[in-house]
Amino acid sequence: MSAGQQVLSTAEDLMKKSIEKLKHSLVSLRTGRASPSLLEGIKVECYNSVMPINQVAGVAIPDSKTIEIKPWDPTIISSIEKAINKSSIGLTPMSDGKVIWLKIPPLTGERRQELVKVAKRIAEEFRVSIRNDRRLCHEEIKKLERDKKIAEDERFKFEAQLQKVTDDYIKQVDSILANKEKGILED
Repeated sequence: MSAGQQVLSTAEDLMKKSIEKLKHSLVSLRTGRASPSLLEGIKVECYNSVMPINQVAGVAIPDSKTIEIKPWDPTIISSIEKAINKSSIGLTPMSDGKVIWLKIPPLTGERRQELVKVAKRIAEEFRVSIRNDRRLCHEEIKKLERDKKIAEDERFKFEAQLQKVTDDYIKQVDSILANKEKGILED
């Protein structure tokens, strides 16, 4: 693998990581539909440690407005409820002593528009991140030419390939954003 190809490979790796981070960031935006991903990041204090909800309970979606949490050990229901109440998801748990339900309230039109703005802001941050990755790799390609490791025509070729990779990842950001907007605006 030539030095220029290594730079392109590095750029692609950095941009892939940005896409994964974008997906993870947008998961936390509530769309008005029940999804197990709403519980990601919520940690439950039990058994003298802190564990994710999906490691202490089964999570099911019986309908589009309900999340059902069945702890494998019913004695930790209060710990799970406490963790949900302390989290920032804004949902109140209801329990019968064996199962916890989270009802997802419908989003108002105003709240949907706010969520779309937040999603657009997050997507723009990741577009900028991808462009910064391109800039760093572009500088690295120029440095390779200055150090006589690649010829000028190779530099142009690698810069064109880098731009194509960047454009592809920007399109992925736009596609992910469009899907999230659709999920927020529809119910």
